[in-house]
Amino acid sequence: MRFVLYFVVFGETFTLSYLLMPLLTRLALRWNVVDKPGQRKIHQKSKPLLGGVGIFSSFFLVVVGNILGFEILRRANGIPASLQTMVRVSPMLSAVLPKLVLILAGGFLIHLLGLLDDVFKEELSYKLKFVVQIAVVLIVAFAGVRTSFMPGRTLDVLITTLWIVGITNSFNLLDNLDGLTAGISVISAAIFFAIAVLQGQIFFAFILAALAGTSFGFLLRNFHPSKLFMGDSGSLFLGYIFGALSVTGSYVVDSSASHLPVLMPILVLSIPLYDTFSVMFIRWREGRPLFLGDKRHFSHRLLELGMSHRNAVVFIYLVSFCVGIAAVLLPYVSLAASVLLLTQAVIVYVLITILITHGHRALNRSQA
Repeated sequence: MRFVLYFVVFGETFTLSYLLMPLLTRLALRWNVVDKPGQRKIHQKSKPLLGGVGIFSSFFLVVVGNILGFEILRRANGIPASLQTMVRVSPMLSAVLPKLVLILAGGFLIHLLGLLDDVFKEELSYKLKFVVQIAVVLIVAFAGVRTSFMPGRTLDVLITTLWIVGITNSFNLLDNLDGLTAGISVISAAIFFAIAVLQGQIFFAFILAALAGTSFGFLLRNFHPSKLFMGDSGSLFLGYIFGALSVTGSYVVDSSASHLPVLMPILVLSIPLYDTFSVMFIRWREGRPLFLGDKRHFSHRLLELGMSHRNAVVFIYLVSFCVGIAAVLLPYVSLAASVLLLTQAVIVYVLITILITHGHRALNRSQA
């Protein structure tokens, strides 16, 4: 029955997200909230930018609505017999609810920051956006949403802030091809969901099912050729929510041979991290501003090598899945096997980097 409920939550967010997108497309065109073509853009015509509103709204409404509905029925003794198992574990909900409220409140503020940036056409400076993000995450971290494996609360808050702000902006940078960020969100949510189910984190799994559903509903409208973009309101929110949820999850189990499973979120979210670090390195090496947009992202380099738009996106999906799925095994294997899994992930990205670099050099020689 629990898996039926997971599917119901997934279906609720998927349906709401999918149905909201045509309305938001019309509103974005009416209010001129669009992303126009430019030198560092791939698309050739203006695209509506309010997809992120649908992602956030469907996720927020379903999560809050289900929690409120469950509490109302429980207190009125109106829970069906088939769902009594959920009543028995309801103390778990009470335990995680304060953190969930903090995460949702922070997510709303991050979503609002991205929406303002979409509406005002990038008039907000990246410095101001960083300041707001850091302030929001610091408040959330000090209030209780933080890691617990560092020696001291201050270090936990610092690591949590760096992680959440980093993942938030990594998802923002990753949003450069139709279907890319939404698809990676679906894959990442599915892998985190599997981890949560295996470790008995029931309500964590429900949240991830909702996140996968809202991302998938948007993806069907955003896959190439897209009908609308999620904008910063969507990419910043997705990055924030993955960052915040990943620090609240529990990865080391009683049978774990080491503490290496704490690295599981890095594997699951390796694509946005790889894209961010690689593009920053390229900009630094070429002496260009680190925060000035360009077409040197992972996806853009695949396009330059001759891949079609869809093939490049699907290729990145496969890399994300292959590296991320290994994370599920980390808590249950020996220390040596854990090291091998992590080494394998590093080798995958080293090979990709070598192949892309070699391909670009061969392409430049042929054009010379």
